[in-house]
Amino acid sequence: MRSGNPTLSNKSFEDFSGAVDSDRMTISGTVNKTAMLLALLLITAGYTWGQFFKTGDASAVLPLMWGGLIGGLIFALITIFKKTWAPVTAPIYALLEGLAIGGISAFYEIQFPGIVLQAVGLTFGTLFCLLAAYRSGLIKVTENFKLGIVAATGAIFLLYMVNIVLSMFGMPIGFIHEGGTFGIIFSLVVVTIAALNLVLDFDFIENGAEAGAPKYMEWYGAFGLIVTLVWLYLEILRLLSKIRR
Repeated sequence: MRSGNPTLSNKSFEDFSGAVDSDRMTISGTVNKTAMLLALLLITAGYTWGQFFKTGDASAVLPLMWGGLIGGLIFALITIFKKTWAPVTAPIYALLEGLAIGGISAFYEIQFPGIVLQAVGLTFGTLFCLLAAYRSGLIKVTENFKLGIVAATGAIFLLYMVNIVLSMFGMPIGFIHEGGTFGIIFSLVVVTIAALNLVLDFDFIENGAEAGAPKYMEWYGAFGLIVTLVWLYLEILRLLSKIRR
């Protein structure tokens, strides 16, 4: 089993042969836990969003946003390396990530009114369309398909890391952040790759349920989906902002 999502590696469902039927992962259980994590994320995102527009002062939400970003990263890493802790760490990650998403969304909304609603609609529309395509068999998850998405995801990650390093020296890669034809094409490609990672995640979770993964992996699978959805949402925000420019 393979997924382009780094939280759902091909070792995520190992060492569960001893689980009894009542303690095994199910698709419906993973769906329920994904909904729970989304609800937690939206609650804290709404709080940060509300604080931003209530005060009208960006500095009022910066601590929340940066605390959410750093804390979310820490708990994401903990969840990846301690999968058995996912029932506790995944909800904490969702709450912290919501703080970050709320602040980031508010900054975009100030610059481009209406952009957040569009990005949310496109994110969930993409999720449901790809889920329907996957369940209907319209999209076939072959090994070559998996390898291609994994490679493309890795290339994007490396490019972002290079951009961070270059930005420290005042030489960021322009098309990643700026508008224009190349910038829009790049963002379209990244959004497509992020969306296709959802398909790999669906397949990976289905395979895990069929293999009899332990119950806590429902939380871990839900956590992986939330990570991909957050990435997709942020990339859609970036794409829409470039188009608006």
